Parts: sequence; structure tokens; C-alpha cells
Amino acid sequence: MKMRLTAVVISGFFLSASLLIVLSTALAAEMPQPQDSKATQHATETTLAGPEDKLNQARSNAKALGGALKARLKQAISKGGLEAGVEECYVAAGPIAEALKKDGWTVGRTALRVRNQGNKPDAWEETQLHEFANALSKQLPMPLEASQWNEETGEFRYMSAIVTGQVCTACHGNNVAPAVIDIIKEKYPEDAATGFTPGSLRGAFTLTYSAE
Repeated sequence: MKMRLTAVVISGFFLSASLLIVLSTALAAEMPQPQDSKATQHATETTLAGPEDKLNQARSNAKALGGALKARLKQAISKGGLEAGVEECYVAAGPIAEALKKDGWTVGRTALRVRNQGNKPDAWEETQLHEFANALSKQLPMPLEASQWNEETGEFRYMSAIVTGQVCTACHGNNVAPAVIDIIKEKYPEDAATGFTPGSLRGAFTLTYSAE
């Protein structure tokens, strides 16, 4: 089987500025932005391979997932604080991702240490996550992206790193408030997504296009 694999692309800037990113991997950073010609020059090994339209669609779908979650969570937080936000993330994340499952795409999030056990990475995702974490440890430029294109089947995969911001630590750090811990334990009894520090890898958006 002929496969074209791509390396991690490092370029541009990745900003984490919204209070909402404390609640889930989808909220840990701003959406990945398309690379301009200057940013592309900073790629460590190669630019993303695969059809350009699929790459653009992947970025758009990742942005749509994060945007929809942010809107729902912003409303929940304004009414009931972080605890209500955790509740909303639990309720809303799955349906929002399912609604974006169209035109051959699946959209989601993953991490090396997940809150939702259904978001565990597969082998390719885990490899990219380790690459992202290594790049962050070296303080390389952002954003971090990776893709994989199977020329024979037409499958296209895309990932974009989510970086832990300072406000993320309210739900994912080392000193999470007891009330927030209680609701996390209730909704996610197997939670492993705490102990993160600002600037470390929180996870990634992960998307797959299948021709079928």
C-alpha cells in the first residue's frame, strides 16, 4: 500500500486566551490558523502533504468544533461557574462532534492523558502527540500540525496540538478547586487529565476524512 506520511509542521503562533479552555481539550487553545508563506518557511521537515482542500477542510472543521463548544460553555460558565462548565462539556462535546460528522469527516479530540476515556489516541495519534510534546519542550514556534494521506484509499488525517494555558490549570492543573474536582470525578471517574503546567501539551484536535 502506497502511503504518503507527513512530519510535524511548526510555524506561526498559537494563542491560549479564553477562560473556556479550562474545561476541555477543545478549550485549551485557539483554533489552528492557516499558514502563510512566511510561516511555511519555518516547517521543520516538510509542509503538510495531501490534497490542499482536505487540509483546509480539516482546519475549518477543527475550528467549528472548538467554536461550538466555546459558545455552549461560555453560556454555562456565565450562569453557573466552572462546575456548570464541566457539566456542559460532558453533555455537549459528544453531540457537537457528532453533528460535524458529515461529508466523510470525523472530528474529535485526543491526548496522552485523557479526561474522557473515549478520546484515547490510536497508534498514529499517540506518535504525533509525543512529537508535539517534544516540540513544546524545546519551545519551538507554534502552531504544531501533522497530517497523513493514504493515496490509495483517499483517507486523510489531521492533528493540531492544544497547548495548556495558565487558565487551563483551573480544571487541569495541580491545584484544582475541590468543588470542581467533585464534578470531574462524578462525570469522569477515570479522569487522568490533571497535573498539567502552562506551556505543556494538553492534547490535540484530531480529524479523519474517509472517501466512503
